Amino acid sequence: MQNRLGEALVLDGFLPYRLSVLTNHVSSALASRYAEDFSLSAAEWRVMAALGGSAGLSASEVCLRTAMDKVQVSRAVANLVENGRVVRRADAEDGRVTRLTLSAAGRAVYDEIVPRAKEFEARLVSVLTSEEQVALDAILKKLTRSVLSL
Repeated sequence: MQNRLGEALVLDGFLPYRLSVLTNHVSSALASRYAEDFSLSAAEWRVMAALGGSAGLSASEVCLRTAMDKVQVSRAVANLVENGRVVRRADAEDGRVTRLTLSAAGRAVYDEIVPRAKEFEARLVSVLTSEEQVALDAILKKLTRSVLSL
């Protein structure tokens, strides 16, 4: 189908589509490993990864860091709390805010997954030269700034 300018959208050449497909493939590959080995969904791992780097985040802060919506984060946090991997505590200064931290069990899972995640990343980018890896990083940063300004 063509738009009013008479140009057809070639989906396989459309950058947003290609980035989405790549992201889905990467997330699926990681999620299947974490689901099998740790009974974690992709959303749960993202929450744990955010908390592993910055303990004491609120759910809203997790949303911002992971680019997940509130419903995804809420479900993931509920499951992680239920499974004893995350602890919720009221903020000492603002009782309306709940702070999230990894429990000892959650930290143990996090510590086991991190080396695997880094190894996965290394394997993923191993097809790129060092120069291409640097360029990719710069391109991703530029595209992120661009999309945030749209």
